[in-house]
Amino acid sequence: MWLTSELCPTTSAPFQIFFSLLYRHMKFLRFTELCQQGLVKDQRVFIRADLNVPQDDKGDITDDTRIRASLPCIQLALDSGAAVMVTSHLGRPQEGVWSQSDSLSPVAKRLSELLHRPIPLLKDWVGGVSLKAGECVLLENCRFNHGEKANDPVLSQKMAHLCDIYVHDAFGTAHRAECSTYGIAEYVRTACAGPLLTAEIEAISKAFTLPQRPLAAIVAGSKVSTKLTILKSLSSKVDQLIVGGGIANTFMLASGLPIGKSLCEPDLVDDAKRVIQAMRERGAEVPIPSDVVVATTFSAQAKAIVKNSKEVKSDELILDIGPESTAHLASQLLKAGTIVWNGPLGVFEFEAFSHGTQGVAQAIARSNAFSLAGGGDTLAAIAKYGLTDQIDYISTGGGAFLEVLEGKTLPAFEILSKRALPH
Repeated sequence: MWLTSELCPTTSAPFQIFFSLLYRHMKFLRFTELCQQGLVKDQRVFIRADLNVPQDDKGDITDDTRIRASLPCIQLALDSGAAVMVTSHLGRPQEGVWSQSDSLSPVAKRLSELLHRPIPLLKDWVGGVSLKAGECVLLENCRFNHGEKANDPVLSQKMAHLCDIYVHDAFGTAHRAECSTYGIAEYVRTACAGPLLTAEIEAISKAFTLPQRPLAAIVAGSKVSTKLTILKSLSSKVDQLIVGGGIANTFMLASGLPIGKSLCEPDLVDDAKRVIQAMRERGAEVPIPSDVVVATTFSAQAKAIVKNSKEVKSDELILDIGPESTAHLASQLLKAGTIVWNGPLGVFEFEAFSHGTQGVAQAIARSNAFSLAGGGDTLAAIAKYGLTDQIDYISTGGGAFLEVLEGKTLPAFEILSKRALPH
């Protein structure tokens, strides 16, 4: 019942260094195999899922991708005859203070619809949960509990006493050492990786330990500073590094292009230049947009103007890449063997500035490459264009996905690996 990820000896040296800390010699118990061996029947199973879904002003869920991704683990536990408890965080509540805006109530409603059975929401659960085999309950936002984020050992032990088996199935929280993601695994009888977490590990391993070439990475976002470490790390490993959003503006400035009043970090221009140079030295590239879509105001109603990148005026904002740049990137992506995508290339929420992201997303969907996409905005864009089923693997992680791209060892992997060792 081990989940192992051994690096292939034929993998290039940079990739071995990149993932050695994360995968080499790490072993995990698989929840799926515990179920197959009949070790879950009549057991109390605590599932840490990632149900942190986006909501509109009315509290209605706007994208239930993460809920759907959590269903296989929950259903597997129920089918195996377990008494099932599920919890997650939602939003950023103040610990110890219940709030309707951060309640899992909408999630409980959606889970009930998807599982075709009532899923009660328990508000006060740390002290004990009354539950029978074959039943499933949703435990209210775990971050309402004092000590959750600080990984308080007393709270962790109380959580561990609720169950026989702890299942970590929330890759989106795997980079945080909190009570429900780390502490509980220290004290519970059995700690294991759920099917979603297992699939995440395997998909990431496939994309980076022995990728089909060319390997293209798309890294987009508002600021270079938040992803500078990732950009530097990937610049020594990928064949094409595509930047988008505010990050692209900084790279355009580093290439001597005008960016008007666009979002940018001038103090990181030298860092951007070093990334560009690192790619060039390897015979790779960071494609710089040849045309862009601009506006004079940041608004969904703003008039969109397509122009050559050299002609951006001082009072204009770059809000998307232009059709020529989109076509160029699409043609390159269609030739790729592996594609890793994090972040939309423009303000895709505004229709007039969504075409760059849409064109790139459609190219990834059409490509024969193994595609791996992660990050909340990325998932939203994929769902918006109806391409969810055409991306090979969609990671439910945000910060965790980014830390993996940096080559960090995630706390969840560390504790699950530790608990899998013989005592």
